[in-house]
Amino acid sequence: MTFKILVSDKLSEDGLEVLRGAGFEVDHLPEITQEEIRERIAPYHAWVVRSRSKATAEILERADNLKVIGRAGVGVDNVDLNAASRRGIIVMNTPGGNTISTAEHAIAMMMALARKIPAADASMKAGEWDKKSFTGAELRGKTLGIFGLGRIGQEVCRRMKAFEMNILAYDPFVAREAVKHLGVETAEVDEICRRADFITIHTPMSPETRKMIDARRLAMMKKTCRLVNCARGGIVDEPALAEALAKGVIAGAALDVFESEPIPTDHPLRGLKNAILTPHIAASTVEAQENVAIQVAEQIVDVLANNKITNAVNAPSIDPKVLEVLKPYLNLCEKLGAFASQFMAGRPVRLRCLYSGSVLDYPLQPLTTAFAKGFLQPTTDRPINYVNALPMLAERGIEILETRSSAQFRYRNLMTLVVETEEGGADTFAGTVFEPDYGRIVTVNDKSFVALPEGNLVVVENNDVPGVIGQVGTFFGNHGINIAEMTWGRVEEGERHAMTIINTEGEVQPAMLAELRKLPNIRWARLIRL
Repeated sequence: MTFKILVSDKLSEDGLEVLRGAGFEVDHLPEITQEEIRERIAPYHAWVVRSRSKATAEILERADNLKVIGRAGVGVDNVDLNAASRRGIIVMNTPGGNTISTAEHAIAMMMALARKIPAADASMKAGEWDKKSFTGAELRGKTLGIFGLGRIGQEVCRRMKAFEMNILAYDPFVAREAVKHLGVETAEVDEICRRADFITIHTPMSPETRKMIDARRLAMMKKTCRLVNCARGGIVDEPALAEALAKGVIAGAALDVFESEPIPTDHPLRGLKNAILTPHIAASTVEAQENVAIQVAEQIVDVLANNKITNAVNAPSIDPKVLEVLKPYLNLCEKLGAFASQFMAGRPVRLRCLYSGSVLDYPLQPLTTAFAKGFLQPTTDRPINYVNALPMLAERGIEILETRSSAQFRYRNLMTLVVETEEGGADTFAGTVFEPDYGRIVTVNDKSFVALPEGNLVVVENNDVPGVIGQVGTFFGNHGINIAEMTWGRVEEGERHAMTIINTEGEVQPAMLAELRKLPNIRWARLIRL
């Protein structure tokens, strides 16, 4: 059988040759329209996209033979994952292919800011010779703050150490021991803002990082501070940054990413001499494009020719018959992991996965991987899958252990995740699957529940006194938020306190949560998105 491959975006010749060399029939159609793809997709076994083509549900409905979609890049926003999964189509990406190019671009932006290179170049091309206006700053001996120590942040860190910079780093999901191996000092966001001469951002976009650099934190920075963002638009509050640059609150900023792209022609940052702007080109190098092209081609060959799945965003690499049985367990473990990473306080160093009951009849490694996948996903905007979850945990210096237990529990099957932190604390989360696939959270630390792990959850700990649940319900009603489900657990020994898990039908904003925390007898409240 000859496999047919559609490549609907520009792809380097090296990547195309990998596909052709495997004996595949390749149609490279980089200008094909969405309508043409819809009409032609039926006979293809694999489809390679970058960012131009969109793998929509409508197109996938016609993809009668499609087995795999390969994204030559990291993000898969242009692929309808739910539609692909429903049709049994594997979706793969190529993480890491543009790590070096993005790290180097961030460093280039730093250098351009320090030496005012774009402005000096423009002055020269205008026929001027203005040496006095372009006095720069050296990097040696300065303090660099890095927000985010994933692959890109770590590459920046390694390179800037060669510049003899003092490096501060913030990443709450990387163990201090792993940071120590990089030879840098850990610090919180506000401390970095106050101490750093240069700041570079490499965090994912999340509710916690959106507008992380706002007017308040810009005001903390030194007047000589220079800020670089090659991560995601929206992490920096752009109007606040434009005002800070115009008023000289900080010395300069360089951005490759923006909240809305392309940015408007009248965007306030465009007119500022101390702002350097590039049109989202950090990953646009010849080498990066070749890397992702070859990587995606090799992965497609592996799937079609060898039945080997690598970097799958939507499919665990286990036997299909076992997968069908394990699906509700995998889903629950992912949800427990995501719940745990948003609930816990402290820096994680170890995940303990404990299994008991009927689940022991099945392979446990996929479940352990599901815990890791769920735990990591809220901490990054990189797609986490059953291939990269465990290596990413290791990158962050987090150990994961798997244990079987023959102990008898009240549930027929029980999956427990214990998160140990660097500070010596530990949080315990357990879930069970009722027949046939009714997954629920049943334990959070010392309290028992039967909680639905779906959607928006508000977790509240309160003093166990009369009327608290009523006032919480009234609070949400007054804010127009409907409560879908509510369950609570109590501790009666010693100081009495209770925990309530609330499934809400509406989005709970951070300001609303802050208001909830101020109610009488409320100890704390957290928002968890599953």
